[in-house]
Amino acid sequence: MAADKRGMHGVWASRWTFILAATGSAVGLGNIWKFPYITGENGGGAFVLMYLACILVAGIPVMMAEVLLGRKARMSPINTMKHLSEEYNAPKFFRSIGWLGALAGFFILSFYSVIAGWTLSYTGKMISGDFTGADGEAAGQIFGALLADPVTLTIFHTIFIILTGFVIARGVQEGLEKTVRILMPLLFIMLVLLMGYSMTTPGFAEGFKFLFSFDASKLTTDSVVVALGHAFFTLSLGMGAIMAYGAYMPQDASLGKTVITVGILDTLVALTAGLVIFPIVFSQGLEPGAGPGLMFQTLPVAFGSLPGGEFIGTAFFILVAIAAWSSAISIAEPAVAWAVEKGATRVVATIIVCGAAWLLGMLTVLSFNELSEFTFLKGTFFDNLDFLTSNIMLPLGGLLIAIFVGWFMKERAVAKEANVQSEMVYNVWRVMLRFVSPLAVLFIFVNGLL
Repeated sequence: MAADKRGMHGVWASRWTFILAATGSAVGLGNIWKFPYITGENGGGAFVLMYLACILVAGIPVMMAEVLLGRKARMSPINTMKHLSEEYNAPKFFRSIGWLGALAGFFILSFYSVIAGWTLSYTGKMISGDFTGADGEAAGQIFGALLADPVTLTIFHTIFIILTGFVIARGVQEGLEKTVRILMPLLFIMLVLLMGYSMTTPGFAEGFKFLFSFDASKLTTDSVVVALGHAFFTLSLGMGAIMAYGAYMPQDASLGKTVITVGILDTLVALTAGLVIFPIVFSQGLEPGAGPGLMFQTLPVAFGSLPGGEFIGTAFFILVAIAAWSSAISIAEPAVAWAVEKGATRVVATIIVCGAAWLLGMLTVLSFNELSEFTFLKGTFFDNLDFLTSNIMLPLGGLLIAIFVGWFMKERAVAKEANVQSEMVYNVWRVMLRFVSPLAVLFIFVNGLL
């Protein structure tokens, strides 16, 4: 059965192709948009250290388990969990892991596409010089005008969904693989060039100190919750994307080395993004803890005040758009792979999944304007969908993955599939997965609900 499924979806050409693809899935708006502003809000270096600890404790162990499940069954996450639950006589509710992940990814794609559309819009605004000489009030008005315009939001939401669907429809080798081989090196090059520029700014030393200086007094319980949640979200865990990519992973690749490499690259991108953003912010005397508006309101002011700022700003928003695109591709893949296994062609499956995500995304578009006053539970429709996926569905999926691999799969099968060369490393991972990671993820889940 596994060989048939391998033939249906294909296999990455090499271990490094999987690393690029998985890093592309992990590196997205969470690294370049969210990580810098939550670092700013939570005190800088002490938060970074807590975040790195959370990556090691909760992120990498669960990621390794999720990749293992995908490679073991060689199917979509939905059919992977159905097949493996039966094979290991696990309770039937573990089948829900696949559905939970695919549905969470579908929900996230619907609003992720809208926010990614903002980066496309801002790329154009930077090119046209809209922020040249703009102050904070003017930048706020430009951002407010964008959110208040459902037509413009819809246009960029549509463009982004089409770009995502175009890649997925071409398949694993012709679409996903060829795209990540271009996008990820381009992303790394642009990030390094932008950091090289930020090193020339007068605020680089201050930005570096802010990002890496350690002050334990600034850590709070909320900071720990945020760090745990972001470590989990940034690695694309619990939404089926990593499990789907794991299904295309070469059998002879070491799971441990591969996943650790992905975790390191993902973290380096987040830290480098901070070294790009904070020196520019400090150079202009702006507030590093500006919240979600840091990228769309604070940074444009900084770019507009810099010599050659239009060029630097344009390059930055292209970088963010590329990161968002590589993530969106992986988010949609689990649902498309399942539809292909049900008998649909890849093109038809892509049109159905991306079309439905586009339609649901229109409610997010309207959440910022026409339906902004229609609130329930956690706020607007967008607020509720974001809360449902980030605080409930993803942590729950990750918790079930850790429990299933740690407690229900036979250890011999786990050890064989993991293919970890060092017995000590394998044993540490197994203990983390069975005891530490579930408690950490449960902590995120309970705090999210409360």
